[in-house]
Amino acid sequence: MNAIIFDLDGVLVDSEQAWDQARKDVVDAHGGAWKDSATRDMLGMSSKEWPVYVVEQLGAQLTPDEVNAAVVEAMLAGYKEHLPLLPGAKEAVERLAQTHTLGLASSSNRPVIDVVLQTMGVTHRFAATVSSEEVGRGKPAPDVYLEAMRRLGITEGAAIEDSENGIKSAHAAGLRVIAIPNPHFPPAEDALALADEILPNLDALRFEDA
Repeated sequence: MNAIIFDLDGVLVDSEQAWDQARKDVVDAHGGAWKDSATRDMLGMSSKEWPVYVVEQLGAQLTPDEVNAAVVEAMLAGYKEHLPLLPGAKEAVERLAQTHTLGLASSSNRPVIDVVLQTMGVTHRFAATVSSEEVGRGKPAPDVYLEAMRRLGITEGAAIEDSENGIKSAHAAGLRVIAIPNPHFPPAEDALALADEILPNLDALRFEDA
């Protein structure tokens, strides 16, 4: 395995709560009503999918494009103030880049991906990065991982994932899956069963794992 594809949200950056709050704020400001299942429902959805959910299921009085733009603007503003990197994130990227070709397959919008990697100072470490807005379907469909593999020119490799839909997506793409379960939104047991290895954190990720 000479290639590793990272997820972004929940693997390198502790961002699920930030996405959650940004979407809640948009829903509240535009006549919608948040529901308890919304957070988990939207986990892994692409930026073409979750804005439709916000409009159709939560009732925000905006178009999906307007929802997307408002949430991304809030995310970028928040990240410029504070980027909530997970412990060991930059170190893991730098460590694995010494021995592996790195890719990234994320449900985040392209501007968010670029800002995170630039702020981390690791943009140059990734040979290919893909947003699920650039493919047909979001996770748990394999599209974003398959596109990352295509851009990397590989037919096998490993994926680092934290979420239920992410694990399913990477597995469906035929990748070896290393799961670092998200403590805020832990994957279900059936999803974890698809992982080839389960680690407690990024510091536990070593060359031999990937």
